[in-house]
Amino acid sequence: MSKQSLITAIALGTAALAGGGQALAADLTISCGAVGVELELCEQGVTQWEEQTGHSVDIVSTPNSSTERLSLYQQILSANSSDIDVLQIDVVWPGLLANHLLDLGETLGEDAATGHFPAIVENNTVDGRLVAMPWFTDAGVLYYRKDLLEEYGFEPPETWEELTAIAREIQTGEQAAGDRIWGYVFQGRAYEGLTCNALEWVASHGGGTIVDAEGNLTVNNAGAATALDLAASWIGDITPEGVLNYTEEEARGLFQSGNAVFMRNWPYAWSLAQGEESEVRGRVGVVKLPHGEGGNSAATLGGWNLAVSRYSENPELAADLVAFLTGEAEQQRRAIEGSYNPTLERLYADEEVLAAVPFFGTLYDTFANAVARPSAATGESYGRVSNAFFDTTHSVLSGEMSATDALPQLEGQLRRLERRWK
Repeated sequence: MSKQSLITAIALGTAALAGGGQALAADLTISCGAVGVELELCEQGVTQWEEQTGHSVDIVSTPNSSTERLSLYQQILSANSSDIDVLQIDVVWPGLLANHLLDLGETLGEDAATGHFPAIVENNTVDGRLVAMPWFTDAGVLYYRKDLLEEYGFEPPETWEELTAIAREIQTGEQAAGDRIWGYVFQGRAYEGLTCNALEWVASHGGGTIVDAEGNLTVNNAGAATALDLAASWIGDITPEGVLNYTEEEARGLFQSGNAVFMRNWPYAWSLAQGEESEVRGRVGVVKLPHGEGGNSAATLGGWNLAVSRYSENPELAADLVAFLTGEAEQQRRAIEGSYNPTLERLYADEEVLAAVPFFGTLYDTFANAVARPSAATGESYGRVSNAFFDTTHSVLSGEMSATDALPQLEGQLRRLERRWK
């Protein structure tokens, strides 16, 4: 097994090149993410499959930014390239990439996805074709410093206003004592991660989901404006201005080093926060995200799947690798070692999994009822919809305009796109 970045693979014109210029006759190539321990876990799973089958696999790592990753995938697939056999794809991409992907229901059999969450299987089925197998699911959660909330006499916040007040009080008190700490960090760069964060703010204020299930625009309303203006008020107050360029890993780095009270992130950050090198090991709690006044907590549905390129020269072998990596044993291992949410429902009752990640049990409803981004309703236009939404949100966070001014402009942009999906 050899490793390289996906950008390098494109530049070289093949993913079957190892370091030092030595060519390897790998049977397959798989692209894996590199957020947290993601790449390490992928390597371990691939190695097990190699040992069982005798086949060889090259691994290419992808950009942490899902927006950049999608762009690279589209570049490869639009060229009908066979360089990448197995692709790790976001939960919102099946509709965008379906024409380039193998029908795994046909290759692996009609029962291939039995036992996985039905909603994810439905999401990955396009025009009756199972174009990706569920690998791990995700939903946004709130991490907090248990020790600091206890010291200052607070329970975890239930509303965004409570989070703001608690974060400000603890930050002020700790900074007065000479400790460099911020109240709240999240993913604020202008990319897909900001769409996830902002959708949670907006939906939890009763502001809708940008576009509803029938394809109607819902983004320009008072609830959405209140949510975005509140988030903008955090910048420079309880949130560092640098958050405007944070992805998941920058936020995790600040929190895990002991320099933030609260953090919004995905479940993968749990195992790392509890690692031996973590400054906050044993002092972290996880609860559902807050909500706006009169609203309900909303966690954006995330997660990643494995798909096989239609242009693979070894499609059946690639499908076998996908079946192995998305199987029960691998999903259990990844849950225990990396706190990646299984897509197999029965693993949420697994004693070893729950011992390693207790909140998989306490927050089960959060994961099972996460809010989907409007990729199904907007189809191939989703990328443009998301880009417009996160760019607008970023302009509000950075103080360029208020949400009251920005949302009508966003609605106008989306109205021009609307005819593409209606």
